[in-house]
Amino acid sequence: MAKNLIGENWVDASNGKIIEIYNPATNALIDTVPDTTKEDCDQAVLAAIKGQKEWEKKPIHERSKILMKFVSLVEEHSKELAKLLSDETGKPITEAKAEIANVLIGIPAFCEKAKHEYGKVIPRGTEGGQEHTIQYTEQYPLGVVVAVIPFNFPSDLFCQKVPPALLMGNSVILKPSAHNPLTLTKYVELLIEAGVPKGTINLLNGAGGEAVQALAENPGVALVSLTGSTIAGSETMAKCAKNITHVTLELGGNDAFILHKDGDVDLAVKEIVWGRLYNTGQVCCASKRFLVHKDVKEEFKQKLIETFKGITVKMPSDPTAQIGCLISEQAAINVEKQVNDTVAKGAKIIFGGRRNGAFYEPTILDDVTKDMDVAKDMEIFGPVVPIIEYEDLDEAIAIANQSSYGLCGCIFSKDMKTCQYVADKLECGGAVINGASFFRAFEMPFGGWKHSGIGNEGVMTTLEEMSRTKTFVLKNIL
Repeated sequence: MAKNLIGENWVDASNGKIIEIYNPATNALIDTVPDTTKEDCDQAVLAAIKGQKEWEKKPIHERSKILMKFVSLVEEHSKELAKLLSDETGKPITEAKAEIANVLIGIPAFCEKAKHEYGKVIPRGTEGGQEHTIQYTEQYPLGVVVAVIPFNFPSDLFCQKVPPALLMGNSVILKPSAHNPLTLTKYVELLIEAGVPKGTINLLNGAGGEAVQALAENPGVALVSLTGSTIAGSETMAKCAKNITHVTLELGGNDAFILHKDGDVDLAVKEIVWGRLYNTGQVCCASKRFLVHKDVKEEFKQKLIETFKGITVKMPSDPTAQIGCLISEQAAINVEKQVNDTVAKGAKIIFGGRRNGAFYEPTILDDVTKDMDVAKDMEIFGPVVPIIEYEDLDEAIAIANQSSYGLCGCIFSKDMKTCQYVADKLECGGAVINGASFFRAFEMPFGGWKHSGIGNEGVMTTLEEMSRTKTFVLKNIL
């Protein structure tokens, strides 16, 4: 039975309650984890405060060396980690292997960037009256960082949150998803083996959001970095406001995929296989609304159907699987209901539409209109392609921007002026040209507009988000 890590000790929940972790594809029980109480959260914050005071004394090059040791340990255990991630998440084993391998990309990049955060200098004389004064900045730790990880990409999002927090001298309380916390539990064990002290890294499990909210309202927490639903982000931000606790939020999305009349239809279809079906459609920045010009709609539909015919839903453990299952049967039921609700409003299923337990096959919806919920704020977290026809490019932009979400978007056109025009007008944090909106390199700033989030993650930006700035003034030094 897996446990929480609070300070020096691996412990059960204080009330003894547990959460059962199942393989969503087979319904087999894998393990159990504690269902954390508020008392457990408070104890973890106290331990993290203590651990942070010691950890910040280590220079950055030592913190970096420890994290690079962690990278080596992950590489050493990559096969077992990938199997565990696939088993508890339901994603194809090939995708799980790729996600574990990303540790070797993301963490070294953060380590190198942290060693080159040189600060800024304001030379003398840049402003009237400061002819004899020099000012310079340094970054300091925030304190205790709570890292809230969703189920869909636990390893990738661990890399986006935990290593940069540790590199900047913070301690971390890691809160995995209640659906699949076991890979991240193993990561915590490997961090400790690499040299991160207990207390500097803490692990709390829990379901239903209670642990996250208890941590968010604790005055000892300096930052809550949460990736999850917009509702969860709003609730967390409200709790953090009480103590002026920092928040970074990467939330929901309903990304628009625009295929213009001169776009490459074959490329668009190919990108949908990656940009909509990856992780069985459970991707925040996956393309979810497909706006297709009327002149190419029929060609697009036929080619998409033919492509989807060649994609079979298989057990995630099958090395040939392109599509696995959703995170739970309930998640698949939710997708099924959203599709049925959209059909009830006039849409038509032209491919797929069937569920089997936690499995939901790739599905195409035609006759979707811009006034339907799915064309606005209904985020379908599954492998569903709703097609919305448009005539005028500005009409497509208006449909794209009518959502309260603004994570990413994309445009397909052979005219680069058209592409740049659309990318400029889309109200979102990332705009991809001639590719699906599902694009997230470790280096880039990644974050949403509107209800899709606050702040940016990535090698360019996270270290600053995970620290605070002090300005030193050498008054009349020259």
